[in-house]
Amino acid sequence: MASSSDLSISLRDGSLAVGGTVLISGVPSNVTLAPFEFDRSSSDAPPHLLDQATAAAGRGAFLGFTAPAATDRAQCRLGQLLDRKFLSVFRFKTWWSTMRAGDRGRDLQPETQWVLLDAPELGPGGCVFVLPLVQGSFRSAIFPTFGAGDEDDGVVLCAESGSPAVTGSDFPRIAYVHAGTNPYVVMREAYLAARVHLGTFKLIEEKALPPMAQRFGWCTWDAFYLTVDPVGVWQGVSEFADAGVPARFIVIDDGWQSVNRDDDPAHADATGLVLGGDQMTARLHRFDECERFRRYREGDLLRSPPEVFYDKTMPKTIVRKGCELEAAVKARKKAAAQGGDTDMSTFDAKLERLRGELDQLLAKTAQALDNLREAGSGGDNGSEVGGLRAFLKDLRHKFPELEDVYVWQALCGAWGGVRPGATTLDTVIEPARLSPGLSGTMDDLAVDRIVEGGIGLVQPHHAGKLYDAMHSYLAGAGITGVKVDVFNTLEYLCADHGGRVELAKAYYAGLSDSIVANFRGTGIIASMQQCNDFFFLGTRQVSMARAGDDFWFDDPNGDPMGVYWLQGVHMVNCSYNSLWMGQFVRPDWDMFQSDHVCAAFHAASRAVSGSPIYVSDSLGGHDFDLLRTLVFPDGTLPLCLHYALPTRDCLFKNPLFDQETVLKMWNLNKFGGVIGAFNCQGAGWDPEERRIRGYAHCYKPISGAVQPADVEWAQREDTASMANAAEYAVYKHHSEELVLMTTQSDPIKFTLQPSSYEIFTFVPVMAVAGVKFAPVGVITMLNCGGTIADVNTDGDGEVRMKVKGAGRLVVYSSARPKKSTVDGCEAAFEYGDGGKLEVTLSWKQDKEGVSDVVFSY
Repeated sequence: MASSSDLSISLRDGSLAVGGTVLISGVPSNVTLAPFEFDRSSSDAPPHLLDQATAAAGRGAFLGFTAPAATDRAQCRLGQLLDRKFLSVFRFKTWWSTMRAGDRGRDLQPETQWVLLDAPELGPGGCVFVLPLVQGSFRSAIFPTFGAGDEDDGVVLCAESGSPAVTGSDFPRIAYVHAGTNPYVVMREAYLAARVHLGTFKLIEEKALPPMAQRFGWCTWDAFYLTVDPVGVWQGVSEFADAGVPARFIVIDDGWQSVNRDDDPAHADATGLVLGGDQMTARLHRFDECERFRRYREGDLLRSPPEVFYDKTMPKTIVRKGCELEAAVKARKKAAAQGGDTDMSTFDAKLERLRGELDQLLAKTAQALDNLREAGSGGDNGSEVGGLRAFLKDLRHKFPELEDVYVWQALCGAWGGVRPGATTLDTVIEPARLSPGLSGTMDDLAVDRIVEGGIGLVQPHHAGKLYDAMHSYLAGAGITGVKVDVFNTLEYLCADHGGRVELAKAYYAGLSDSIVANFRGTGIIASMQQCNDFFFLGTRQVSMARAGDDFWFDDPNGDPMGVYWLQGVHMVNCSYNSLWMGQFVRPDWDMFQSDHVCAAFHAASRAVSGSPIYVSDSLGGHDFDLLRTLVFPDGTLPLCLHYALPTRDCLFKNPLFDQETVLKMWNLNKFGGVIGAFNCQGAGWDPEERRIRGYAHCYKPISGAVQPADVEWAQREDTASMANAAEYAVYKHHSEELVLMTTQSDPIKFTLQPSSYEIFTFVPVMAVAGVKFAPVGVITMLNCGGTIADVNTDGDGEVRMKVKGAGRLVVYSSARPKKSTVDGCEAAFEYGDGGKLEVTLSWKQDKEGVSDVVFSY
C-alpha cells in the first residue's frame, strides 16, 4: 500500500504508475508524461483556486504523445489495461453520455470522456483519474483498441481537429492524470487543474445559478410537442396555480419559433408540424415567434380565460393522431422495403385519411384565438400590443408567482439552422459530416434528419449577431432565459471552419456574450451538450445543464417494458454524469410526467438530486398529491445543498444490469444528509447492438445496505463536522421508521422491488439539557431534511427551530418534552416509542411558509 504522500505519477519501463502501482502496462515510447505546471500570473482563476491547484499539483501530470506524421485525427495506443476496475463515461449518442464500468480495456467504449481507475493499493478510496483534454485546435477522447481482437485490451487516446486542413503531430498536454484517496476530491482536483491550465471555462463555484434553479416549473414539450400555443400555455399554468402547486418558471419548448422547410414559401411558417422529428429539417426564417403566438393581442385571455372556449383534451388528441400517422408512415416504409408484389395503395389510402384527420384537428386549434376574441369582445380588441410580449404581460398579470419564462432554441437557431437569405446574417447550408468516432454510437433519428437536410449555419463571424438578434428580441418580450439544445451538431459542420474547437469557440463566445447582455448572465439551460469540448469551451456563463438523456415515458423502439426500465436508465445517466458535469454546472435532471406509471420513482430521485424540479405534464394529467411531496405551496423546493452523486460502493459497479447493485445517491442538507436508494436494474448499453435495451432477467428485487459513511459529509465545509457525530437518527421514508445508529453500527439492510426506491434521512444527534435530539423534518416531503431551516439550542433547555412546510414535523427526542409551541402558541404533540416526536404544522403564507417551533425540556 502506497503512503498518502506517495501519489506522484510516473512513466518508466513501459508502465504508467502511481507510487508502485502500475495502472497501464505496455506503454509505447511515443507516449509522454509531464509534470502539472501552470503560469499563475496569466491565469484568470480566483486566487483561492490557484492556491488549491498548486497544493494538489504533485498528484497530477499531463499525458501526451507524438504521432508519426501530421494528421487531423491522431490515434495513439497508450498501453494495456488489465484487471483494474474502472468507471467511465462515454457518448452513446452525439449529444448524450452514460456510464460504463469494467476491469479491462475491451470494456471501454468509443468516445469515452474520462476514466476513473480503482486503486485500493494507494489506500482506502485510492483512485486515479484520466481526463482527455483540449489542446490547441484538437480535442481528445479515449477509445478501445480497434481491429486488434478481443484479447488486446488496449487503450487508445485520440486527438482530432475535425478538419482536414488542421493537422498536428505533437500533443504533449492532450490528457491529464490525477491520483488521490477520495474519488470525489480526485475528480474535483482534476477539473480544477484543467480550469487553471486551459483558462477557457469556469467551475460551478465561480458562477451564479439562475433563480429558477431553486423553483418548481413546467415544460410544455410532452403536453403539446410542436403545437404549443398561448391558450394551451395559459391553461397549463392555471392548472398548477389552481391546485396550490404554482409553477414559478415555465419552459416554452420547441414549436414556438418561426420555422419552415426549404420547399415552403420563404416567409411562411411550416404547417402540420406535430411530433419531434418533423421539424428537424426546418430552419428559422425570422427571429420572433410563430403565427400562433403573433396573433395574440393584449388582454385576450384576461377577458376570456380558456375555460370559456378551450377544449383542453385537444392537444393530446392531436398528439395521438400524429403518433398514429407516424406509425402508418413507418409501416409503409417497411412494406416498401420488403419489395415483392405488396399493394401499396392500401397504405397510401390510410396515410391520406390520417393526414386529413390530423389537418382537421389542427384547423380546429387554429380557430382558438379567433374564438377567444369572439367570446371576449366580439372582434378585434383594438390593442396595438400583440404577440409574445402581450401574452407574457397578461400571463404574469394573472399569475404573479410566475417568475421565469424560458423558451427553447437550437444552438444554430433551429434544428436546421437559419434559412439563407431570410435574414441579414451570412448563412450557408452546410452538409453534416459525422466524425469517425461517432460510428460506434447509437442510431438516432435526429442525426439522420440533420444529415438529410444539412444545417443553415450562420457563419462564425456572425454568431454573436445571431444570438443577440434572437435574445434581445426575446428579452424585450419578457423572456428571461433560453433552453439551448443540439449543441454538438457543431462538430458536424466544422471541416471548413478551422475544426471543431475553433468553430465552437466562435459560437460559444457569441452565446456567452448574449446571455450576459440579455439574460442577466445566468438565463440559460444547456441541453444535448454532453461532450467534453462543450464543457471545456462553452461553460464560461452556463451554470445549468442537462445531466441525462431525455425523459422517455416509454420505449420509442417498442419494448413494452421500456415504460419501466427506461426510468432506471434515466436515473443512472443523471447520477453518474453529475460526477463530471457537476464540476462545471448544476446538473439538471430534466422534466418528468407526474402521472406516469413510474412518477413516484422519478419524484424520489428529483427530491434528492439538488436539481430544479419541473414536469412536462399534459393538460389535466397531474398527480398533485405526488407533486406536493416535492414542492412547497409557494412553488419553492426543499432543495439539497449539493448535487446528488453515486455513493462510493456504487462507483465501480453496474446498477443497470449486474443483478446485484442498488443505485445509491448521497446528498446534503443543512442539518443532515440523505441517501436515495433506487432499483434501476433491467436495462443498459449493448455494444453489439449499439443501443440501450432491456435485460429482462435483471428486472427483479435487489438488496442493499446503507450507513452514515455513505454520506460524503466532507464535500462541503458547512457539513463536514456532521461526519464526527457520535450518533445519528435515521428516518426511512416508506416505513416511517426512526432508528438510531453510530458509525460502528451494522448497516441498515433493505430490499427493493424493480423500479422502486427508499429514502434514508441521516441526522446527527445533538444534546439538549441531557436529552438527545435530532431534527428530521416535515415527513410529508420526500426530502424531509430540506425543510429544516434553522436549529438553535442555547442551553436553557429549549430547542428552537425554523421549519418550512406544512404537515407532520418529526424529530427524535430521547425524552418527552414538557411542552411544544408553534409560532408562540402551545401545540399538541405526539410522543411515541423509540423517541419519535411529532407535531403538525400549517403553511404560514405571511412568513413564506416558515413556522417557529420550540420544544421545551
